[in-house]
Amino acid sequence: MGCLPANQFIPALMEHLKEPYYTGILSAGEFYGAAHQRPQTFQVVTEESRSGIVCGTVKVVFIKRNNAALMPTRDFKTTRGYLKVSTPEVTAFDVVGYPHHAGGLDNAVTVLAELAESLDAEKLISITGLSPITWTQRLGYLLEMIGEEKLAQGLAVYVAERKPVPAPLSPSRPFHGIRQNLRWRLLPNEKISPDL
Repeated sequence: MGCLPANQFIPALMEHLKEPYYTGILSAGEFYGAAHQRPQTFQVVTEESRSGIVCGTVKVVFIKRNNAALMPTRDFKTTRGYLKVSTPEVTAFDVVGYPHHAGGLDNAVTVLAELAESLDAEKLISITGLSPITWTQRLGYLLEMIGEEKLAQGLAVYVAERKPVPAPLSPSRPFHGIRQNLRWRLLPNEKISPDL
């Protein structure tokens, strides 16, 4: 590889930078058995924008999230210490919140299906306020789509209470003339085909 694995040097690097971080998105999904395809890069979520790292064949990408320090994490032991990894619930929000880092919504829903058995409905509800409402709308819609109604139910209540502006399922695609899904106040402007 020409370099230590990222999970062995990231904790020391982030401690040196005195910066909150967590291993996130697809890299976090791997820790919970929800990596349908092995990610090409190691994904680290931080509060600061920073350039990626290429070390031998190891590639690390940093994704900015203003409130990264507030997100619940778990420590995973590596041969050189402990690595902070987002909880399954944070990982679920992140894969729908950063679809371009999750390989698109098709891959995001595949990860959700594999992650579902690790998700706790109450923990999902407890962190809804840490992400934009559109992420909750998207997450609930996709969980419902894959038959995870118990996980989606609390999110639906949260959305109904807040009455958000209808949002597109895919932020990067046109949504003019798309009929609204009333439960999620979402405009399903992309056909999702999970790779299950």
